[in-house]
Amino acid sequence: MELSARRGTDAATKAILDRLEEMGSPKNVAGMARFGIAGDRPFGVSVVQLRKVAREVAAKKDHSLALALWRTKRHEARLLATLVDDPAKVTEAQMERWAKDLRSWDVCDACAMNLFDKSRLSWRKAKEFARRDGEFEKRLGFAMMAALAWHDKQASDERFAPFLSLIEREAWDERKYVKKGVNWALRQIGKRNARLRKAALLTARQIAHQDTPAARWIARDAIKERQAR
Repeated sequence: MELSARRGTDAATKAILDRLEEMGSPKNVAGMARFGIAGDRPFGVSVVQLRKVAREVAAKKDHSLALALWRTKRHEARLLATLVDDPAKVTEAQMERWAKDLRSWDVCDACAMNLFDKSRLSWRKAKEFARRDGEFEKRLGFAMMAALAWHDKQASDERFAPFLSLIEREAWDERKYVKKGVNWALRQIGKRNARLRKAALLTARQIAHQDTPAARWIARDAIKERQAR
């Protein structure tokens, strides 16, 4: 990045941080904690407010600004980064760095739903992350599966078969944010159409046979939702 452009990005980042500071609320910070949001020096700015800020500061996607916001390590700045980044410019190295930085489920899901699922690398990286050991890296993989099931309207049913295999394989994981991510991916895939609904139900029943607490919860919740439709 040219020096003048870097200075412009740095100035914009500082201005955004100053604005988030003004918008922040200690009451909201306390509310975030109640929802299990472990933010890094959070300001207490709602997602609704952040979306408004994103529209104002980046009429067009701004990859450099997104990277600068992420480097601040501030909670809402990282959420904002997922909203202003350009998916076409997201690299594999960036995805890996951001995945390793994750400390909170909401930033994890924002990466998945706002940005990574729109990258050309999304289908491969979802499977790779789902095989990781780290709780939030692993959740990221399943959150990306859910996001792709929701957003990629052109994807064939066959593309979801490897996802269902990974969902079944990893359903044993008792960690809160992993099992919720696995459950979310399974339910979202089953919502696409009748064929995938049947495949998701079959996967849920196979998971139930694992007979672990996490597997029983995932299977029970997914079967209940699918049968209610």
